[in-house]
Amino acid sequence: MDIVTIMLISVGLAMDAFAVSISSGATLKQRTVQGALRMGLAFGGFQMLMPTLGWLGGSALRAFIAHIDHWIAFGLLAFIGGKMIYEATRPESCRKEIDPLNFGVLLMLAVATSIDALAVGVTFAFLSVPLVVPILVIGTVTFTLSGLGVFIGNGVGCFLKGKVEALGGLVLVGIGGKILLEHLGLLESILS
Repeated sequence: MDIVTIMLISVGLAMDAFAVSISSGATLKQRTVQGALRMGLAFGGFQMLMPTLGWLGGSALRAFIAHIDHWIAFGLLAFIGGKMIYEATRPESCRKEIDPLNFGVLLMLAVATSIDALAVGVTFAFLSVPLVVPILVIGTVTFTLSGLGVFIGNGVGCFLKGKVEALGGLVLVGIGGKILLEHLGLLESILS
């Protein structure tokens, strides 16, 4: 898997965390570097852990499903992306009375926003993608966007949340389609 695809997957996965960081930033009374770092580390760390767990589990199953791995990769990415797009269209209030930097709340948010990365890790295993570079890129991108999201949310509020999540979903669906078309040998014929 090339670095451009890994970057696009990383950005797509980070959009959930970015959107939640924007929402969380909107609930904070003041911006702090410490708050942005805490959120970035929590989200980035779990975005690295979950694909690792998915990759380990998927590697164990790879031999059994090698002939349909591209369909599974497409299905997982399309489902995750579709779910993100759906979630982005649901109306909800950004302002909540919950402290997003509370350890328990932050842990739940980090797990919730990284579940998608677990499925992407399974996809990496099915496609025999070495894991070190992708998880480092995913973690770094998520850390950076989450930290920025806290500051953006504190300044702009909820306005961007749904749009960011929908964009991330579209990116993941597009990557899933690209993987499927490549494995079916159709991508070259479409591009030529």
